[in-house]
Amino acid sequence: MLAAILLSMPVMAQKQSQVYLDYIAQWKDVAIEQQADYGIPAAITMAQALLESAAGQSELALEANNHFGIKCAGDWFGGVYYMEDDAKDDCFRSYGRAEESFRDHSLFLQRPRYATCFEIAVEDYEGWAYRLKECGYATDMFYAKKLVKLIEDYRLDTLVVDEPVVTRRTKKATAVKEMEKEKEEPAKQDTVVPEQTPKKKPLKAAVVRGSEPIMVIHNAPEPEYVEPLTEREERDSFLLSHPKRKFNGVSYFVAREGDTYANVAFRLNMRERDLREYNDALGREMAKGDRIYMTPKKMTGTEAYVWAYPGLSLWQLSQSAGVQVQAIQKLNGLDPRIRVFRTRQKIYLKKVKEDGNKR
Repeated sequence: MLAAILLSMPVMAQKQSQVYLDYIAQWKDVAIEQQADYGIPAAITMAQALLESAAGQSELALEANNHFGIKCAGDWFGGVYYMEDDAKDDCFRSYGRAEESFRDHSLFLQRPRYATCFEIAVEDYEGWAYRLKECGYATDMFYAKKLVKLIEDYRLDTLVVDEPVVTRRTKKATAVKEMEKEKEEPAKQDTVVPEQTPKKKPLKAAVVRGSEPIMVIHNAPEPEYVEPLTEREERDSFLLSHPKRKFNGVSYFVAREGDTYANVAFRLNMRERDLREYNDALGREMAKGDRIYMTPKKMTGTEAYVWAYPGLSLWQLSQSAGVQVQAIQKLNGLDPRIRVFRTRQKIYLKKVKEDGNKR
């Protein structure tokens, strides 16, 4: 009898963590955008982020903005972070912002290894969870069950777009449809449709029937011509909003919101790759507040050495000292794989004698 009573009672709702709820509120829109752009269920993206990053509280999320536990692999040229996982010093991808981690996760799943996931309907979160496990996303044998439980406990399957989201994918699809429509319309029409409102003057039109296209002549004024800026004016305009400064004999500016290596290089009339190489930024995106050098950094610094603290990246030290990353590595005999300092240590910026005096 007791068993029957217990079975008839409703199942108690899973107690929800406020930390998890706050994390979902912060990142749900980004997860929905990834679904619209790349076809990955928002529920799966959010569940993986919650699980892999412990709702943004893991060391990897806090120190490297990596919310999905993605490791470096051989094709990664961005920032790196080392921590113990399957091995003592496993290499994980590091990002300037957490948003980059979400986008990289979507790009990561575009690999052929995960191609069969996209055969599953976007609403079938359980199918996606088990297929990801089958494709080898994680070694945990209960990985799929954990994802499904998170989705159902926090109703992540209700993450939907309230209004159509205009994304790269939807823009492309719309453009293709419009092009197809334009190709079909001339074949169907051989006359000019008159204006429906008699108050407006009809457009003057010359119609040629048959295989010739319809030509509509109107008297709408041409837009006012705006003289484009010269290369010098474009550069001067940029430097008005980004004052040029100097450190260690090298000119630099501080990046603002919306700046990228591509648009900055265009406005400074230089190659994007050159600007990236000057800043050891191949594979790295520009972020607000970054110090960006306009010419190559030096091989030595203004001081003999500086102290690096735990969590400081080699790139940050290089930018603050105005010294090339490769030069710092060579002066200190650093392992090229090291990107973030894990202990407080003295980093030399100049060659010194054994007694501590500069050579």
